[in-house]
Amino acid sequence: MDNWRRSPLTFAFFSLPTLGWLFIFFLFPLAIVWQYSFGENTSIVDVEFTGTLNNYARIFQPEILVLLWRTLWMSTISTVICLSVGYLVAMVIASASPRAKPWLLLLIMLPFWTNLLIRTYSLLNILGTRGRLNQALQWIWESTHSLLQLVGLEGLMAASYKPLTFLGTPFGVVFGLVYIMLPFSVLPIYAALERIDKSCLEASLDLGAGQVRTFFKVLVPMTMGGLITAAIITFVPTLGQFLTPDLLGRGQVDMIANVIERQFKKANDWPFGSALSLFLLYITFILLAIKSIHDVRQSRRVV
Repeated sequence: MDNWRRSPLTFAFFSLPTLGWLFIFFLFPLAIVWQYSFGENTSIVDVEFTGTLNNYARIFQPEILVLLWRTLWMSTISTVICLSVGYLVAMVIASASPRAKPWLLLLIMLPFWTNLLIRTYSLLNILGTRGRLNQALQWIWESTHSLLQLVGLEGLMAASYKPLTFLGTPFGVVFGLVYIMLPFSVLPIYAALERIDKSCLEASLDLGAGQVRTFFKVLVPMTMGGLITAAIITFVPTLGQFLTPDLLGRGQVDMIANVIERQFKKANDWPFGSALSLFLLYITFILLAIKSIHDVRQSRRVV
């Protein structure tokens, strides 16, 4: 592409619609939220810009810090699980035959064709006390008890199965987050695996490095860019997840997005809700800046 200075009118013709769209539907609403974060409620529906920092100071209250900490560690655990499982799935797809790859990628992208609300409600059917998971565990329990009964060891376990509680627990919420975000981890890692030079792996094995050492010393460093991208696009949306913890947490395992929703609806405290929203946005900008610094360093090493 030519330098924009050579044909500024052409550059402006193609860029102005995009810039206008970003300004009207992104920057302008974001500026309103930013202004609200420095305001105070003067009535039930009115907010006055006063330049106060009290809304940001309220973020560091103990109860909000507890929610932030819960959000961070649950998002981190979900991201680590997604990356671990996603890397293995991406390796399977990358090593599959050319005919099988499109079908495997189709299976990964199929969840995007279903509404998020429907997918989350399906988890209620799976994780409930009478859900499919408890039914499967009950069948395993009863089968094991029957086998022990045949050999005269039925006293080792109770005859009846007590359903486990998954909904309203951190496990249930993390399970739902992993289920929702896993495709976002698989695709960037798969793209990174497709770009690497397979001869480097063969050379590592030929020189005496085992499978495990080749994986950690050669394959992972070569796909680190895809791993970082997958971590960011998994971790950042997980921070702002509202629907999954709302339905699977049953009001007992809230994340920070649930608190933000209540500030804008039930509490009608738009300034504090705006400050919380922008605080998450600042975290996102920091992560993106770290990713940009890593990309710049990688490009310098290549040069």
